[in-house]
Amino acid sequence: MAMTVGSLSALEKIAERARAHFEQENQARERALARTREVIRASANTIRAVHRHEFERAAELLADARQALQSATAAAEPYGAVLYAGFIHDAQKEFTEATTVLAILTGHPLPPPEEIGVEWPAYLNGLAEAVGELRRFLLDRLRQGELAEGEPLLSAMEDVYDVLVTMDYPDAITGGLRRTTDSTRGILEKTRGDLTVAIRQADLERRLHTLGDQLARLDPAKGP
Repeated sequence: MAMTVGSLSALEKIAERARAHFEQENQARERALARTREVIRASANTIRAVHRHEFERAAELLADARQALQSATAAAEPYGAVLYAGFIHDAQKEFTEATTVLAILTGHPLPPPEEIGVEWPAYLNGLAEAVGELRRFLLDRLRQGELAEGEPLLSAMEDVYDVLVTMDYPDAITGGLRRTTDSTRGILEKTRGDLTVAIRQADLERRLHTLGDQLARLDPAKGP
């Protein structure tokens, strides 16, 4: 029986539609990629402002980051390959990190992921990475002799870790959270040790100062 080959007259129209689709998708990708770069830059500047105690400026920069993230997500949403390519996730993670650092250090409640427009994997990974910035802030306070601020900061770091360690799910759905959580544990342990040493050193210095005062009072040369 002879084989019958179907007509390919529609092939060129299909090809035109494919090219149009990919052109639109590529344009959306370029727009989203450009906006995610803005998100990452504004989020990093937010954290820098926080470390300088410029909290109002940090809030302004965070608002810029949020607007850029919304634009990036809107551009990517019609195209799953763009939305889940990875760079949107990275931008969401950086934005979450900046958001949670600012919230914790200004005494505000942590906003949930839906409020800031990010997915759960990016939210939890960003929250985990915020612990590193809290450590940096804590060490800065210790260097300035502000030991009283160390315990609340360490407690916040421990609270974050205690939540992250309960997320025992495959990396494929958590965005590699297990590895991030392991890093968080190491940061937490080092910070706890640093704070303990600082507190003991401060206590020793107080005791030596008190002893010095007592010896000075007992020294006849110091008497009336």
